[in-house]
Amino acid sequence: MICEFIAEHRARFGVAPICRVLSEHGCKIAPRTFYAWQARPPSKRVLWDMTVAEILAGYYTPDADGRRKPESLYGAAKMWAHLQRQGIPVAKCTVERLMRANGWQGVRRVKKVRTTVADPAAQRAPDLVDRTFAVDAPNRLLVADFTYVRLVTGVFVYTAFVVDAYAGRILGWACSTTKHSWFVESAIRQAAALRAREGHPLAGSTIHHSDAGSQYTSVHCGETIMLAGMKPSIGTVGDAYDNALAETIIGLYKTEAIRKDSPFRTGPLRSVHDVEHLTADWVHWYRAPRGAVGSNGGENPSSVRCRGSGLKLGAA
Repeated sequence: MICEFIAEHRARFGVAPICRVLSEHGCKIAPRTFYAWQARPPSKRVLWDMTVAEILAGYYTPDADGRRKPESLYGAAKMWAHLQRQGIPVAKCTVERLMRANGWQGVRRVKKVRTTVADPAAQRAPDLVDRTFAVDAPNRLLVADFTYVRLVTGVFVYTAFVVDAYAGRILGWACSTTKHSWFVESAIRQAAALRAREGHPLAGSTIHHSDAGSQYTSVHCGETIMLAGMKPSIGTVGDAYDNALAETIIGLYKTEAIRKDSPFRTGPLRSVHDVEHLTADWVHWYRAPRGAVGSNGGENPSSVRCRGSGLKLGAA
């Protein structure tokens, strides 16, 4: 550490003067000690640090368009897990230390803004989930929610998602400039169509769970859910736990895709088409398999980020 200090300040003060001042203050060191240290070949740890730091820098260095790679969104824990999946046997503490030393950090979650506006006259489906989001197979439980994105013009675009609770996989999404129910219905139909194309159609026992927003309690949306092969389930109003899994996806979307410095953005969001293109890129990246993790033996990383732990949310 002392030699590193001398190396850092030698250009300004010189080696001998620094050694003299340090020795006067109880840190005995001679110039020849510093030069001997300097002549040594780099240690294995230093070489390994340089290798890992170079790999990490590749994620944070902007490309020709000024965009960083999506992995730059990761904090130290997720970055370490990502490197493990890439076959790089680096210690978690090493990743934490190098990221801290270089000023690299993951994005922080944004605070969710309330978008649920219930229709007091609407008849609600029962809550079939009761805050238990852990399931043992796909197609058992799909959760849904939507959020808003503000354009530079001040207009809002609304984005709806449908997510399989088993692996946190986004099955359907849709954007709209209005809060009418058609866009949440479009996301539902997209999810059902995707599972059908994959050879695993929704067979009538699948639960579709959402909050009590008027879009989801409307008669037309209820019909869309049942025609897609699902049973509707509605949580309570203003209770974050009742749709926590979907709200987690919303939080990731706002944090990873929408913020101004997101690697998925190419500039200001001026229209619903800009939001659609950005969302499509983010969903494609989010769905991409990045290693087998979790209880199903082959989940994508979204399961690690948002799948239920098996505990009942809100329970004592």
